[in-house]
Amino acid sequence: MREWLSIYLKGVCMGSADIVPGVSGGTIALIAGIYDRLIAAIAALDPRILASIPGLTSAAGRAEFRADLVEMDVPFLLVLGLGVGTAFVLMSRVIHAAFEAYPAVLNGFFFGLIAASAVVIYRVTDVDTPARIGALLAGAVLAFLVSGAAESSGQASLLLVFLAGAIAISAMVLPGISGAAFLYILGQYQFMLDALTRFTDALVALPSGGSLDAVVTPGVPVVVFMSGAFVGLLTMARVVERALERNRMATLGFLVGLMIGALRLPVEEAAAATEVWTAGLIAAIAAAVVLGAAVVLGFDRYTHSLDYTEDAAV
Repeated sequence: MREWLSIYLKGVCMGSADIVPGVSGGTIALIAGIYDRLIAAIAALDPRILASIPGLTSAAGRAEFRADLVEMDVPFLLVLGLGVGTAFVLMSRVIHAAFEAYPAVLNGFFFGLIAASAVVIYRVTDVDTPARIGALLAGAVLAFLVSGAAESSGQASLLLVFLAGAIAISAMVLPGISGAAFLYILGQYQFMLDALTRFTDALVALPSGGSLDAVVTPGVPVVVFMSGAFVGLLTMARVVERALERNRMATLGFLVGLMIGALRLPVEEAAAATEVWTAGLIAAIAAAVVLGAAVVLGFDRYTHSLDYTEDAAV
């Protein structure tokens, strides 16, 4: 139980980092000493195990199924995932409330997080060939266009939510790269925070006479997102792995470009949320930018000796 509690708490730390754009849960996994086990467990996942479900009616079938799960280290992933999910539920409420109370300042904080993340990854990326420069520029242009077109609140298509889950989970297991940042770029960050908050509120209220419709409405995008994340673990993560294996520097350059192009979004969001600019508000936003950058640079300084860019493949 002590070991499982330790893994759960490490998952809570990972989830707390993952839900903030610019801070990577993969970095926390490195610090906590579970990154290699996490990557090995993800790589061991085999969907063919589902074919043995009909055999669960027999004791032998259940024993074999249990042995296969243990061999793939699924119990570790479940306990770690429970910790990550706990952090998501708790932290989403805090960030959701901050969005409502201080939207401009929070977007300034995100600007600092993302900008510093781009600097951190760029420092260990050799963008010294036309192909690598092109990859960086392509990422910047793509993120600039996508972040400008995406809606960060309101309704979203379930297909986009599914794709956002697949992309985000792929980034979440890469040290130095934040899955939440990609949600932010896709304009799904605030939407998913709102859906998760309303979903958990409705679940809590259900035993005391809450409406089932209140659970289903926000629950649909949450389930679709989780489904996308599951598929992403089995597919998108391997695409990222191949890209890093074939041309690591071009891939990292593309990711840096995505972060640079995405800086358009927090600027536009802060401007849209502000009717009157005052000296105090500008100072608060500037302080938030500096704080966000300091958080990422602090993590980078702490983990510098870990050389995570060499072992970032999923």
